[in-house]
Amino acid sequence: MTHNQCLNLKSGLILSNTAPIRSFLNIASNDPILPQELRKTASDLSVQPSVPYTSLRSIWFASEPSTRPDLLSLFSGSDFIFTSPKPREKSEELKARLRKLQELAERKAYAELVKDITPKKEMEEPFSSYKDQLGFGLHVALIMFTGYLVGYATFRALFNHSPAMNAAGGILGLVCGMLVETLLFIIRTSNKDPRPSSSTSKMKKNQ
Repeated sequence: MTHNQCLNLKSGLILSNTAPIRSFLNIASNDPILPQELRKTASDLSVQPSVPYTSLRSIWFASEPSTRPDLLSLFSGSDFIFTSPKPREKSEELKARLRKLQELAERKAYAELVKDITPKKEMEEPFSSYKDQLGFGLHVALIMFTGYLVGYATFRALFNHSPAMNAAGGILGLVCGMLVETLLFIIRTSNKDPRPSSSTSKMKKNQ
């Protein structure tokens, strides 16, 4: 049985092989009282730099008390040897999950980096809220009413208080108010169109 086989079969503490231990193992390898297996183990361990404690203890207990050294002198100067455990391999499922998390983190970091220079994806729709719709309706009604009053008063002054002409002037003023409101609505809508920022334009030129 070799030293590596002893390490595999005998798990536990590992001791450095000192002169007292090596001397004891050499004597035990030639001790006829010990079984053949223990003598072979003692012979193999005597030339190794370290020995398992369990194997050394088995040999020590099987030896004659009158010929074996006491434990204090046997372990004098010996140190414990600690071996690093084998790194635990990650499963394929865990590796895939870690890659996915890394990709998500990279995307989030990139989005945070370019959030100030990329245009917003969502544009606010005109009249998207009830408040906007109500405000726009009241504004149109006010413009039309004001246009009707202005047209009515103007035609009344021009055509000497003719009821038909006064009504026609009011209707004309109402139509003019609707046209003005339509023009204002077109101007407000066109101002909300997305415009590329100067930084975005510079980036596109550099690309």
